[in-house]
Amino acid sequence: MTSSPLAFAALRHRDYRRYFVTGVISMLADSIEHVISYWVIFQVFRSPALAGFAVISHWVPFLLFSVPMGALADRMDGRKLIQISQALYAIASLSWGVLVLTDTLATWHAVGILLIHGMAGVIVAPAAQLIIHDMVGRAHLHSAVRLNASSRHLAILLGPAVGGAMMLALGPGWAIVLNVLLYLPLTIFLLRVPYTGHRTDGVRSGFGFGLAEMSRLLAVIRGDRRITTTIVLGGATSFFVGNAFQAQMPEYAQSLGTDEAGLHYSLLLAANAGGAVLGAVLMETFHFLEPRVRTAIVCAAAWAALMIVFPMLSSYALAVVVLTLAGMFNIAFTAMAQTIVQLFAPAAVRGRVVGFFNTATLGLRFGSGVTVGLLGALTTVHLSLAVSAAVVLVIALALLSVDLDRPAG
Repeated sequence: MTSSPLAFAALRHRDYRRYFVTGVISMLADSIEHVISYWVIFQVFRSPALAGFAVISHWVPFLLFSVPMGALADRMDGRKLIQISQALYAIASLSWGVLVLTDTLATWHAVGILLIHGMAGVIVAPAAQLIIHDMVGRAHLHSAVRLNASSRHLAILLGPAVGGAMMLALGPGWAIVLNVLLYLPLTIFLLRVPYTGHRTDGVRSGFGFGLAEMSRLLAVIRGDRRITTTIVLGGATSFFVGNAFQAQMPEYAQSLGTDEAGLHYSLLLAANAGGAVLGAVLMETFHFLEPRVRTAIVCAAAWAALMIVFPMLSSYALAVVVLTLAGMFNIAFTAMAQTIVQLFAPAAVRGRVVGFFNTATLGLRFGSGVTVGLLGALTTVHLSLAVSAAVVLVIALALLSVDLDRPAG
Protein backbone atom coordinates (compact mmCIF):
# COMPACT_ATOMS: atom_id res chain seq x y z
CA MET A 1 0.00 0.00 0.00
CA THR A 2 1.33 3.46 -0.87
CA SER A 3 2.29 5.54 2.15
CA SER A 4 4.20 8.68 2.97
CA PRO A 5 6.76 9.31 5.70
CA LEU A 6 5.84 12.99 5.84
CA ALA A 7 4.18 14.41 8.95
CA PHE A 8 0.78 15.97 8.19
CA ALA A 9 1.30 14.94 4.58
CA ALA A 10 -2.10 16.07 3.30
CA LEU A 11 -1.53 19.60 4.59
CA ARG A 12 1.41 19.93 2.21
CA HIS A 13 -1.18 20.29 -0.55
CA ARG A 14 -2.11 23.98 -0.71
CA ASP A 15 -5.70 23.39 -1.78
CA TYR A 16 -6.24 20.73 0.84
CA ARG A 17 -4.97 23.14 3.53
CA ARG A 18 -7.61 25.63 2.47
CA TYR A 19 -10.24 22.92 2.21
CA PHE A 20 -9.32 21.71 5.70
CA VAL A 21 -9.62 25.17 7.25
CA THR A 22 -12.91 26.04 5.54
CA GLY A 23 -14.20 22.55 6.35
CA VAL A 24 -13.42 23.02 10.04
CA ILE A 25 -15.38 26.29 10.00
CA SER A 26 -18.34 24.53 8.37
CA MET A 27 -18.23 21.67 10.87
CA LEU A 28 -18.01 24.21 13.70
CA ALA A 29 -21.16 25.86 12.34
CA ASP A 30 -22.87 22.44 12.35
CA SER A 31 -21.82 21.86 15.96
CA ILE A 32 -22.96 25.34 17.01
CA GLU A 33 -26.34 24.76 15.38
CA HIS A 34 -26.75 21.54 17.38
CA VAL A 35 -25.90 23.36 20.62
CA ILE A 36 -28.33 26.21 20.02
CA SER A 37 -31.16 24.21 18.44
CA TYR A 38 -31.12 21.56 21.18
CA TRP A 39 -31.25 24.32 23.79
CA VAL A 40 -34.19 25.94 21.96
CA ILE A 41 -36.02 22.61 21.69
CA PHE A 42 -35.60 22.07 25.43
CA GLN A 43 -36.66 25.59 26.41
CA VAL A 44 -39.65 25.85 24.06
CA PHE A 45 -41.09 22.34 24.04
CA ARG A 46 -39.67 20.42 27.03
CA SER A 47 -40.33 17.32 24.94
CA PRO A 48 -38.15 14.21 25.32
CA ALA A 49 -39.84 12.82 22.19
CA LEU A 50 -38.77 15.79 20.08
CA ALA A 51 -35.27 15.63 21.54
CA GLY A 52 -35.18 11.96 20.57
CA PHE A 53 -36.39 12.81 17.08
CA ALA A 54 -33.49 15.27 16.78
CA VAL A 55 -31.09 12.34 17.12
CA ILE A 56 -33.12 10.07 14.82
CA SER A 57 -33.37 12.74 12.11
CA HIS A 58 -29.60 13.12 12.19
CA TRP A 59 -28.70 9.44 11.63
CA VAL A 60 -31.60 7.76 9.83
CA PRO A 61 -30.97 9.69 6.58
CA PHE A 62 -27.54 8.02 6.50
CA LEU A 63 -29.26 4.66 6.83
CA LEU A 64 -31.76 5.30 4.04
CA PHE A 65 -29.97 7.57 1.57
CA SER A 66 -26.20 7.05 1.83
CA VAL A 67 -26.00 4.75 -1.20
CA PRO A 68 -28.16 6.99 -3.45
CA MET A 69 -26.08 9.99 -2.38
CA GLY A 70 -22.97 7.97 -3.18
CA ALA A 71 -24.39 7.30 -6.64
CA LEU A 72 -24.93 11.03 -7.08
CA ALA A 73 -21.34 11.65 -6.01
CA ASP A 74 -20.18 9.12 -8.62
CA ARG A 75 -22.08 10.95 -11.32
CA MET A 76 -22.13 14.63 -10.36
CA ASP A 77 -19.60 17.34 -9.64
CA GLY A 78 -18.77 16.89 -5.95
CA ARG A 79 -18.36 20.64 -5.49
CA LYS A 80 -22.02 21.18 -6.36
CA LEU A 81 -23.20 18.52 -3.92
CA ILE A 82 -21.16 20.03 -1.09
CA GLN A 83 -22.48 23.49 -1.92
CA ILE A 84 -26.05 22.16 -1.90
CA SER A 85 -25.44 20.69 1.55
CA GLN A 86 -24.02 24.00 2.79
CA ALA A 87 -27.12 25.79 1.47
CA LEU A 88 -29.38 23.35 3.33
CA TYR A 89 -27.39 23.82 6.54
CA ALA A 90 -27.70 27.59 6.15
CA ILE A 91 -31.46 27.34 5.51
CA ALA A 92 -31.82 25.28 8.69
CA SER A 93 -29.91 27.82 10.80
CA LEU A 94 -31.75 30.77 9.29
CA SER A 95 -35.12 29.07 9.82
CA TRP A 96 -34.38 28.42 13.49
CA GLY A 97 -33.33 32.04 13.91
CA VAL A 98 -36.34 33.62 12.20
CA LEU A 99 -38.84 31.43 14.03
CA VAL A 100 -37.20 32.04 17.41
CA LEU A 101 -36.94 35.80 16.88
CA THR A 102 -40.59 36.03 15.79
CA ASP A 103 -41.71 33.68 18.57
CA THR A 104 -43.59 31.50 16.06
CA LEU A 105 -41.68 28.21 16.42
CA ALA A 106 -44.04 25.22 16.40
CA THR A 107 -43.37 21.49 16.65
CA TRP A 108 -43.88 20.92 12.93
CA HIS A 109 -41.35 23.64 12.19
CA ALA A 110 -38.77 21.93 14.38
CA VAL A 111 -39.42 18.55 12.76
CA GLY A 112 -39.04 20.00 9.27
CA ILE A 113 -35.82 21.87 10.08
CA LEU A 114 -34.29 18.80 11.72
CA LEU A 115 -35.06 16.76 8.59
CA ILE A 116 -33.45 19.41 6.37
CA HIS A 117 -30.34 19.34 8.56
CA GLY A 118 -30.21 15.53 8.44
CA MET A 119 -30.43 15.49 4.63
CA ALA A 120 -27.65 18.08 4.38
CA GLY A 121 -25.38 15.71 6.29
CA VAL A 122 -26.03 12.69 4.09
CA ILE A 123 -25.61 14.70 0.87
CA VAL A 124 -22.18 16.03 1.80
CA ALA A 125 -20.57 12.83 3.13
CA PRO A 126 -19.69 10.83 -0.04
CA ALA A 127 -18.92 13.93 -2.12
CA ALA A 128 -16.52 15.25 0.53
CA GLN A 129 -14.61 11.96 0.59
CA LEU A 130 -14.28 11.86 -3.20
CA ILE A 131 -13.14 15.50 -3.28
CA ILE A 132 -10.28 14.92 -0.83
CA HIS A 133 -9.24 11.81 -2.78
CA ASP A 134 -9.09 14.01 -5.87
CA MET A 135 -7.09 16.69 -4.04
CA VAL A 136 -4.35 14.62 -2.40
CA GLY A 137 -4.29 11.33 -4.35
CA ARG A 138 -3.69 7.82 -3.02
CA ALA A 139 -0.36 8.54 -1.38
CA HIS A 140 -1.69 11.07 1.11
CA LEU A 141 -5.31 9.90 1.35
CA HIS A 142 -4.94 8.34 4.81
CA SER A 143 -3.52 11.60 6.15
CA ALA A 144 -6.40 13.58 4.62
CA VAL A 145 -9.07 11.20 5.95
CA ARG A 146 -7.52 11.24 9.42
CA LEU A 147 -7.27 15.03 9.46
CA ASN A 148 -10.89 15.35 8.29
CA ALA A 149 -12.01 13.03 11.08
CA SER A 150 -10.04 15.02 13.65
CA SER A 151 -11.60 18.26 12.39
CA ARG A 152 -15.04 16.84 13.18
CA HIS A 153 -13.96 16.04 16.72
CA LEU A 154 -12.35 19.47 17.04
CA ALA A 155 -15.65 21.07 16.04
CA ILE A 156 -17.46 18.95 18.63
CA LEU A 157 -14.98 20.20 21.26
CA LEU A 158 -15.29 23.87 20.31
CA GLY A 159 -18.99 23.97 19.39
CA PRO A 160 -20.44 24.07 22.92
CA ALA A 161 -18.07 26.83 24.03
CA VAL A 162 -18.52 28.99 20.93
CA GLY A 163 -22.26 28.34 20.67
CA GLY A 164 -22.77 29.06 24.37
CA ALA A 165 -20.81 32.31 24.11
CA MET A 166 -22.83 33.38 21.07
CA MET A 167 -26.10 32.71 22.89
CA LEU A 168 -24.94 34.68 25.92
CA ALA A 169 -23.87 37.62 23.76
CA LEU A 170 -26.70 37.71 21.21
CA GLY A 171 -29.47 35.43 22.42
CA PRO A 172 -30.33 32.14 20.66
CA GLY A 173 -32.21 33.73 17.76
CA TRP A 174 -29.54 36.14 16.53
CA ALA A 175 -26.76 33.69 17.43
CA ILE A 176 -28.07 30.99 15.10
CA VAL A 177 -28.76 33.56 12.35
CA LEU A 178 -25.13 34.70 12.61
CA ASN A 179 -24.12 31.04 12.38
CA VAL A 180 -25.26 31.06 8.73
CA LEU A 181 -22.15 33.06 7.82
CA LEU A 182 -19.89 30.18 8.89
CA TYR A 183 -21.13 28.06 6.00
CA LEU A 184 -19.93 30.60 3.42
CA PRO A 185 -16.12 30.06 3.43
CA LEU A 186 -16.30 26.44 2.22
CA THR A 187 -19.00 27.30 -0.32
CA ILE A 188 -16.93 30.15 -1.77
CA PHE A 189 -13.69 28.14 -1.72
CA LEU A 190 -15.27 25.41 -3.86
CA LEU A 191 -16.10 28.00 -6.54
CA ARG A 192 -12.39 28.53 -7.09
CA VAL A 193 -10.90 25.02 -7.30
CA PRO A 194 -10.97 22.43 -10.11
CA TYR A 195 -11.63 19.32 -8.01
CA THR A 196 -14.85 17.44 -8.78
CA GLY A 197 -14.14 14.06 -7.18
CA HIS A 198 -13.48 12.61 -10.66
CA ARG A 199 -10.67 14.76 -12.01
CA THR A 200 -7.82 12.27 -11.52
CA ASP A 201 -9.56 9.04 -12.57
CA GLY A 202 -11.82 10.59 -15.20
CA VAL A 203 -14.57 8.03 -14.53
CA ARG A 204 -18.23 8.86 -14.19
CA SER A 205 -20.50 5.85 -13.92
CA GLY A 206 -24.05 5.40 -15.02
CA PHE A 207 -26.83 6.68 -12.78
CA GLY A 208 -29.17 4.31 -11.01
CA PHE A 209 -30.66 3.35 -7.65
CA GLY A 210 -32.58 0.18 -8.53
CA LEU A 211 -32.30 -3.41 -7.30
CA ALA A 212 -30.01 -4.36 -10.16
CA GLU A 213 -27.70 -1.47 -9.25
CA MET A 214 -27.64 -2.57 -5.61
CA SER A 215 -26.93 -6.16 -6.63
CA ARG A 216 -23.91 -5.04 -8.67
CA LEU A 217 -22.70 -2.88 -5.79
CA LEU A 218 -22.92 -5.80 -3.34
CA ALA A 219 -21.00 -7.97 -5.79
CA VAL A 220 -18.19 -5.38 -5.87
CA ILE A 221 -18.11 -5.22 -2.06
CA ARG A 222 -18.13 -9.00 -1.66
CA GLY A 223 -15.36 -9.28 -4.23
CA ASP A 224 -12.80 -7.57 -2.00
CA ARG A 225 -12.34 -8.98 1.49
CA ARG A 226 -10.66 -5.76 2.63
CA ILE A 227 -13.76 -3.69 1.85
CA THR A 228 -16.15 -6.29 3.24
CA THR A 229 -14.25 -6.62 6.50
CA THR A 230 -13.99 -2.88 7.14
CA ILE A 231 -17.70 -2.38 6.45
CA VAL A 232 -18.63 -5.20 8.82
CA LEU A 233 -16.26 -3.78 11.44
CA GLY A 234 -17.65 -0.26 11.08
CA GLY A 235 -21.23 -1.49 11.16
CA ALA A 236 -20.66 -3.53 14.32
CA THR A 237 -19.04 -0.67 16.24
CA SER A 238 -21.77 1.70 15.08
CA PHE A 239 -24.78 -0.53 15.76
CA PHE A 240 -23.78 -1.88 19.16
CA VAL A 241 -22.02 1.13 20.74
CA GLY A 242 -21.93 4.08 18.33
CA ASN A 243 -22.04 7.32 20.30
CA ALA A 244 -25.06 6.39 22.43
CA PHE A 245 -22.93 6.33 25.59
CA GLN A 246 -22.54 10.12 25.30
CA ALA A 247 -26.26 10.60 25.85
CA GLN A 248 -25.91 8.54 29.05
CA MET A 249 -22.92 10.53 30.29
CA PRO A 250 -24.87 12.35 33.05
CA GLU A 251 -25.54 9.01 34.72
CA TYR A 252 -21.93 7.86 34.35
CA ALA A 253 -20.78 11.19 35.81
CA GLN A 254 -23.14 10.84 38.73
CA SER A 255 -21.90 7.33 39.51
CA LEU A 256 -18.35 8.72 39.59
CA GLY A 257 -19.41 11.17 42.29
CA THR A 258 -19.53 14.30 40.13
CA ASP A 259 -22.15 16.96 39.53
CA GLU A 260 -23.70 16.21 36.15
CA ALA A 261 -24.09 19.92 35.41
CA GLY A 262 -20.56 20.88 36.43
CA LEU A 263 -17.09 21.01 34.99
CA HIS A 264 -16.35 17.35 35.70
CA TYR A 265 -19.31 16.24 33.59
CA SER A 266 -18.19 18.50 30.74
CA LEU A 267 -14.67 17.05 30.89
CA LEU A 268 -16.05 13.53 30.57
CA LEU A 269 -17.94 14.60 27.44
CA ALA A 270 -14.84 16.28 26.04
CA ALA A 271 -12.40 13.46 26.86
CA ASN A 272 -13.44 11.22 23.96
CA ALA A 273 -13.34 13.98 21.36
CA GLY A 274 -10.12 15.34 22.83
CA GLY A 275 -8.55 11.90 22.64
CA ALA A 276 -9.50 11.65 18.96
CA VAL A 277 -7.86 14.99 18.16
CA LEU A 278 -4.76 14.06 20.19
CA GLY A 279 -4.60 10.66 18.48
CA ALA A 280 -4.76 12.23 15.03
CA VAL A 281 -1.99 14.71 15.90
CA LEU A 282 0.26 11.95 17.25
CA MET A 283 -0.31 9.66 14.26
CA GLU A 284 0.27 12.50 11.82
CA THR A 285 3.41 13.64 13.65
CA PHE A 286 5.08 10.27 14.14
CA HIS A 287 3.51 8.52 11.15
CA PHE A 288 2.62 5.18 12.72
CA LEU A 289 -0.38 2.84 12.36
CA GLU A 290 -0.55 2.65 8.58
CA PRO A 291 -3.95 1.78 7.04
CA ARG A 292 -4.14 -2.01 7.02
CA VAL A 293 -7.25 -4.04 7.70
CA ARG A 294 -5.68 -6.09 10.46
CA THR A 295 -4.40 -2.95 12.20
CA ALA A 296 -7.86 -1.37 11.99
CA ILE A 297 -9.41 -4.46 13.60
CA VAL A 298 -6.85 -4.45 16.42
CA CYS A 299 -7.53 -0.75 17.09
CA ALA A 300 -11.29 -1.40 17.10
CA ALA A 301 -10.79 -4.28 19.52
CA ALA A 302 -8.72 -2.03 21.81
CA TRP A 303 -11.44 0.63 21.66
CA ALA A 304 -14.11 -1.95 22.54
CA ALA A 305 -12.03 -3.22 25.48
CA LEU A 306 -11.72 0.33 26.82
CA MET A 307 -15.47 0.83 26.48
CA ILE A 308 -16.00 -2.34 28.51
CA VAL A 309 -13.74 -0.99 31.24
CA PHE A 310 -15.10 2.57 31.36
CA PRO A 311 -18.55 1.91 32.91
CA MET A 312 -16.97 -0.31 35.56
CA LEU A 313 -14.67 2.38 36.93
CA SER A 314 -15.13 4.17 40.23
CA SER A 315 -12.25 6.64 39.76
CA TYR A 316 -13.10 9.84 37.91
CA ALA A 317 -9.50 10.53 36.89
CA LEU A 318 -9.11 7.03 35.50
CA ALA A 319 -12.40 7.38 33.63
CA VAL A 320 -11.10 10.50 31.87
CA VAL A 321 -7.90 8.67 30.90
CA VAL A 322 -9.83 5.66 29.57
CA LEU A 323 -12.19 7.85 27.50
CA THR A 324 -9.22 9.77 26.10
CA LEU A 325 -7.51 6.54 25.06
CA ALA A 326 -10.80 5.30 23.60
CA GLY A 327 -10.99 8.44 21.46
CA MET A 328 -7.46 7.82 20.18
CA PHE A 329 -8.21 4.23 19.15
CA ASN A 330 -11.56 5.27 17.71
CA ILE A 331 -10.08 7.76 15.26
CA ALA A 332 -7.33 5.27 14.41
CA PHE A 333 -9.68 2.51 13.23
CA THR A 334 -12.35 4.74 11.68
CA ALA A 335 -9.80 6.69 9.60
CA MET A 336 -8.11 3.46 8.50
CA ALA A 337 -11.42 1.89 7.54
CA GLN A 338 -12.49 4.94 5.52
CA THR A 339 -9.12 5.04 3.74
CA ILE A 340 -9.18 1.32 2.92
CA VAL A 341 -12.67 1.56 1.44
CA GLN A 342 -11.69 4.49 -0.77
CA LEU A 343 -8.38 3.02 -1.88
CA PHE A 344 -9.76 -0.34 -2.98
CA ALA A 345 -13.19 0.63 -4.30
CA PRO A 346 -13.27 0.71 -8.12
CA ALA A 347 -13.24 4.31 -9.34
CA ALA A 348 -16.51 3.88 -11.28
CA VAL A 349 -18.48 3.05 -8.11
CA ARG A 350 -16.32 4.65 -5.43
CA GLY A 351 -19.08 7.01 -4.31
CA ARG A 352 -21.56 4.14 -3.95
CA VAL A 353 -19.11 2.05 -1.94
CA VAL A 354 -18.35 5.03 0.30
CA GLY A 355 -22.11 5.52 0.65
CA PHE A 356 -22.54 1.89 1.68
CA PHE A 357 -19.73 2.34 4.21
CA ASN A 358 -21.52 5.44 5.56
CA THR A 359 -24.72 3.41 5.86
CA ALA A 360 -22.87 0.98 8.12
CA THR A 361 -20.79 3.41 10.15
CA LEU A 362 -23.30 6.26 10.49
CA GLY A 363 -26.76 4.97 9.60
CA LEU A 364 -26.56 1.96 11.92
CA ARG A 365 -25.92 4.21 14.92
CA PHE A 366 -29.65 4.13 15.55
CA GLY A 367 -29.12 0.59 16.87
CA SER A 368 -26.97 1.81 19.74
CA GLY A 369 -30.02 3.58 21.10
CA VAL A 370 -31.46 0.11 21.65
CA THR A 371 -28.34 -1.80 22.69
CA VAL A 372 -27.07 0.87 25.09
CA GLY A 373 -30.18 2.98 25.75
CA LEU A 374 -33.08 0.53 25.90
CA LEU A 375 -31.06 -2.28 27.46
CA GLY A 376 -29.76 0.29 29.94
CA ALA A 377 -33.32 1.21 30.90
CA LEU A 378 -34.07 -2.46 31.57
CA THR A 379 -30.84 -3.07 33.51
CA THR A 380 -28.28 -0.27 34.03
CA VAL A 381 -26.46 1.90 31.49
CA HIS A 382 -23.21 0.59 32.95
CA LEU A 383 -24.09 -3.02 32.18
CA SER A 384 -25.62 -2.23 28.78
CA LEU A 385 -22.50 -0.40 27.59
CA ALA A 386 -20.16 -3.12 28.85
CA VAL A 387 -22.22 -5.88 27.21
CA SER A 388 -22.59 -3.97 23.92
CA ALA A 389 -18.86 -3.24 23.78
CA ALA A 390 -18.12 -6.91 24.57
CA VAL A 391 -20.15 -7.92 21.50
CA VAL A 392 -18.02 -5.58 19.38
CA LEU A 393 -14.86 -7.07 20.87
CA VAL A 394 -16.00 -10.60 20.01
CA ILE A 395 -16.83 -9.56 16.43
CA ALA A 396 -13.44 -7.85 16.05
CA LEU A 397 -11.60 -10.93 17.30
CA ALA A 398 -13.61 -13.10 14.93
CA LEU A 399 -12.71 -10.84 12.00
CA LEU A 400 -9.03 -11.16 12.88
CA SER A 401 -9.26 -14.86 12.13
CA VAL A 402 -10.46 -14.32 8.54
CA ASP A 403 -8.79 -11.10 7.42
CA LEU A 404 -5.84 -11.50 5.05
CA ASP A 405 -5.49 -7.87 3.89
CA ARG A 406 -6.19 -8.87 0.31
CA PRO A 407 -9.13 -9.35 -2.09
CA ALA A 408 -11.42 -12.35 -1.54
CA GLY A 409 -10.58 -13.94 -4.88
